[in-house]
Amino acid sequence: MPSLLAALTQMIFACGPREFRTGVNKVFTRDNSSSDNENSDRTPPHDSGADAFRSPPLSGQQSPNSNAMPETRPSENASRTELMKGIELVRSELQRVIRGKADVIDQVLTAVLAEGSVLLEDVPGVGKTTLAKSLASLFDLQFQRVQCTPDLLPADILGSSIFQPATGEFQFRPGPIFCDLLIADEINRASPRTQSALLEAMAEAQVTIDGTRYPLTLPFIVIATQNPTGFEGTFPLPESQLDRFLFRMSMKYPDVESEIALLIDQASAEPSDSLKPVMSRNDLVLLQQQVRDISFDRKVAEYLVSLVGATRRDSRLRVGCSPRGSKMLLRAAQARAVLQKRDYVLPDDIQAVAVDVLSHRVASRNLSATSEESAQIVRELVNQMEVPV
Repeated sequence: MPSLLAALTQMIFACGPREFRTGVNKVFTRDNSSSDNENSDRTPPHDSGADAFRSPPLSGQQSPNSNAMPETRPSENASRTELMKGIELVRSELQRVIRGKADVIDQVLTAVLAEGSVLLEDVPGVGKTTLAKSLASLFDLQFQRVQCTPDLLPADILGSSIFQPATGEFQFRPGPIFCDLLIADEINRASPRTQSALLEAMAEAQVTIDGTRYPLTLPFIVIATQNPTGFEGTFPLPESQLDRFLFRMSMKYPDVESEIALLIDQASAEPSDSLKPVMSRNDLVLLQQQVRDISFDRKVAEYLVSLVGATRRDSRLRVGCSPRGSKMLLRAAQARAVLQKRDYVLPDDIQAVAVDVLSHRVASRNLSATSEESAQIVRELVNQMEVPV
């Protein structure tokens, strides 16, 4: 009897808790393999051999490689023109898969170039997850998908330390967050505790587990989908979590012609199944670096600050946009300038991204107000603001 109990105990420790859960698709093992992983030939980030997953220090120290920058090797010889041709090809391929949503596609590409994450909010079945998966395919990004459920735990996303009886040590098993693009499907079905597990990762591109900090690779992008609040079995995202998303957007229903074209396309095969990479992840990192160098003059900065200030003074809002929101609005405007093939920011760029950047960073005095009502207030402020010449 004791030998049977010992065998069962060893089997449970060897498997770890994440293998008994259904919310996560991938399980990394010590040899860095991943079950059902199309990218199993890629080495998971931050691996420096077996020592990288030994028992982490309990005194709050950093792991030996936690200060090292994630390894990225952009194509230094790629010209700006070549990179822009690649972006145009990505855009056209996405428009082939997501019919009639050119504006949504442009906003998502803007967010990706701005190193931001996106919250896609809409009813089920309008293409939110398809858009995210297509983006990962076209940029050749290693992606993981988490299907959020009420019983999903933080360790199911971040990873956990598993005791190994053979060595007497704890072995860190990375969670799906260790990737280039994380798809958090129906994020508002996860509990608030699990939602908060993404905070540090989205803000600082690192996670802290058992007192050890693990940096994430660059690029690191989160594309989360959620059903509108009020749907059964949902937990509203807290303000601190919403603030980590660069954009909150709605896909909306396609128009009649786009929906007909969608049906015709899918009669033979799913369009997203034929997508091939057209840019590398290193090309994307290089473009993101170029976005930071896009110039803007003082008048543009004054216009941006005036717009943000208007959200703090409007009587319909109890909370206005924070200074972090100002910085994110500028970065999004810089990214849009790149998509428009310019090396400077115009007020038009700020106007084009303001609603999606600011609407989830303000709070209406009407506690029952929907996200669309907040967006409408921001839209009115943008239209009322005097544009510098």
